[in-house]
Amino acid sequence: MLPGSALDLLSGDARTFLQKVWASRVHLHRADPDRLAGLLSLEDADHLLTASAIRTPSIRMARDGAVLPESAYTRSATLAGQPLTGLVDAGKALALFDQGATVVFQGLHRYWPPLTDLVARLELELGHPCQANAYLTPPGSQGFAVHADSHDVFVFQTAGAKRWEVHTPEGVEDVTLEPGVSMYLPTGTPHAARAEEVASLHVTLGINQLTWRGLVRRSVDEALGGVPDEHLPGGWLDDPSALRSGLADRLAELADRIRSLDTDAAVTAETRRFLTSRPPRVAGGLRDVLAVRDLDDQTVLRRRPGHPCVLVPAGDRLEVLLGDRTVTVPGWLAPALESVRARSELRPADLALDPQSRLVLCRRLVREGLLEVVG
Repeated sequence: MLPGSALDLLSGDARTFLQKVWASRVHLHRADPDRLAGLLSLEDADHLLTASAIRTPSIRMARDGAVLPESAYTRSATLAGQPLTGLVDAGKALALFDQGATVVFQGLHRYWPPLTDLVARLELELGHPCQANAYLTPPGSQGFAVHADSHDVFVFQTAGAKRWEVHTPEGVEDVTLEPGVSMYLPTGTPHAARAEEVASLHVTLGINQLTWRGLVRRSVDEALGGVPDEHLPGGWLDDPSALRSGLADRLAELADRIRSLDTDAAVTAETRRFLTSRPPRVAGGLRDVLAVRDLDDQTVLRRRPGHPCVLVPAGDRLEVLLGDRTVTVPGWLAPALESVRARSELRPADLALDPQSRLVLCRRLVREGLLEVVG
């Protein structure tokens, strides 16, 4: 588990870090090297590469700016008589690594629990979708040529050291990352990196920004849908003025509809869209499903890290946005759910409900993944 803020883990001071980060420039910060290294160690990377039956596209390899063909480091196999493709051949991958190839672990937020937790918390703190990749580079080698990403990134080193060539409006900066140093690169910042004298392992956290343009577009989409999808009048190429009044009328109608948009409803829709489309995050769920059968008033329950709990009134019902889904409950449960939102740990007895109702609610919230059973 990762106590406290995900940004605190990366920066040591989340508020100061964000003020500098969103200023759209490269920023370095020193954080706790042991905590960062604990998210993905060299031994962890070894395990993933050689002992986890990892498959493409969860892994790829690159050397000197070129992505290597999958056939160079994968093999086929069967499982229960069914073919498995893209299975990493550890021997081939290690040989390529020894020859200077970088191993890229892609989408680690989907299958490596420490980074799953970090990304889940980071998404809630930033309000933007996030992802995690890692790059294992042999000594003195470089995987990719100078390139720019289409999203913001946080980079932190967990093993070895890597020298970065970062292109900024002021010129080219050389930055050396070592365990405990985190770096922020704004979208579109050209960069490349080369390992120093020992093997390097670093993690990149991609921030896939939600933008004002996107929010406005989604907000006016319904109003735009009200414009009739009729044919333009015949002969308008000979007389373009035939479009003028019709276009003016339709734009005026559209402007009226946009002016009358309910911004509260648009924000609620955006919140619902984000908080029902995150990947399921229920590590330990099997234990909880088994333990919930014996749940009683004194069972200690804990909010699952990185899980939102946003309450949206819907008439006499209440929608509970849990990240990957919506749960609908009776509206009179709102005070109890507000209590759940306000606590990191609780017992069913803490809720101002009758004994049966509070046990039913807590069992459901455990099964839905919002709460986990402690111990």
